Amino acid sequence: MIKRTYDLQKLVKKDKVLIIYGPRRVGKTTLLNNFLKKSGYKYKLVSGDDIRVKEIFGSQKIKEISEYTTGYKIFAVDEAQQIENIGFGLKILVDNVKGLSIIATGSSSFELAQKTGEPLTGRKRTLILYPFSQKELLSVWNKSELKEKLEEFLIFGSYPEVVVAKTKKEKIEILEEIANSYLLKDILSFEKIKSAKILIDLLRLIAFQIGNLVSLNELSNNLKIDVKTVGRYLDLLEKNFVIKKVGGFSGNLRSEITAKCKYYFVDNGIRNAVISQYQNFKLRNDKGALWENFFVMEKIKKAAFNRVMPINFYFWRTYGGKEIDLLENISGKISAYEIKWNVLKYKFPKDWKENYKSAKNFLVNKNNYLDFLL
Repeated sequence: MIKRTYDLQKLVKKDKVLIIYGPRRVGKTTLLNNFLKKSGYKYKLVSGDDIRVKEIFGSQKIKEISEYTTGYKIFAVDEAQQIENIGFGLKILVDNVKGLSIIATGSSSFELAQKTGEPLTGRKRTLILYPFSQKELLSVWNKSELKEKLEEFLIFGSYPEVVVAKTKKEKIEILEEIANSYLLKDILSFEKIKSAKILIDLLRLIAFQIGNLVSLNELSNNLKIDVKTVGRYLDLLEKNFVIKKVGGFSGNLRSEITAKCKYYFVDNGIRNAVISQYQNFKLRNDKGALWENFFVMEKIKKAAFNRVMPINFYFWRTYGGKEIDLLENISGKISAYEIKWNVLKYKFPKDWKENYKSAKNFLVNKNNYLDFLL
């Protein structure tokens, strides 16, 4: 058992709803089931796919919804995004069944957020569950062993099933199944998009632009669809936990680029599955892209576990071509990271150092990366 960072025992509260988002197949149901079995409380676990559950919560009837949870301390609904008006149904429970703790899981943030946002204002807490982080994997392997497995993570990522798979063949089969059967399932279902081809083609283009500024116009021309549709599809892919957008940072320099963004895949393995490239890391010509994608997402995973203060991420680039791969902004305190696989020394741009003197600057390479992730 690989221990997840989130301890639901501490996060589940009476008269509150805990919402757990995340990509499909990252272990939300496993996390939920393990908590319920160890909670010591009488609980009721239902699925959003259940017709009866849909009828009850769709009715919006206080008496019927309240009676459905009578006698239980915890009520949990898995795949909650499948239920119409789930937010109003959960609000009824919070307001009318005192002392009840509620948990809802969902694989699609844009759909579940739309249904729970306004009704549960002030009544909910949200978590994002990503594929395993390096910090979580430290519960199984020590630092030395994690470094030995680094190239494996760069190629196959860290989805739970992939991490525990024994062979390369098995890892590839799992990634292909996720990419082909689950990756776009919610988008195609909820957004009524008839064909996945354009979305897959868009993802392939993004896969080859990791670490580079993305031009919507260029994507539009390549895909032969309008720019607004490209933007909409990118937004859907991000809200469905396939990719992650990082914007440009601007402080006080006119030369700083902020109009364009970078996009990263939430998981390296999915990125490689989209383009069907699983060859050995040492033989690849995209080492830099894989390394940057890995480190950026590991920092984002680590930030997701932080429940104390917001952490924002940016890149920095000027029109003159000066750049820094990743900035981490914690309450105005900035850390700058230049992400290089096999570089031991790096000189940060003069413009950056002169204008952001209080920033802490770090070179991240294959030798020291765990210092920033654990």
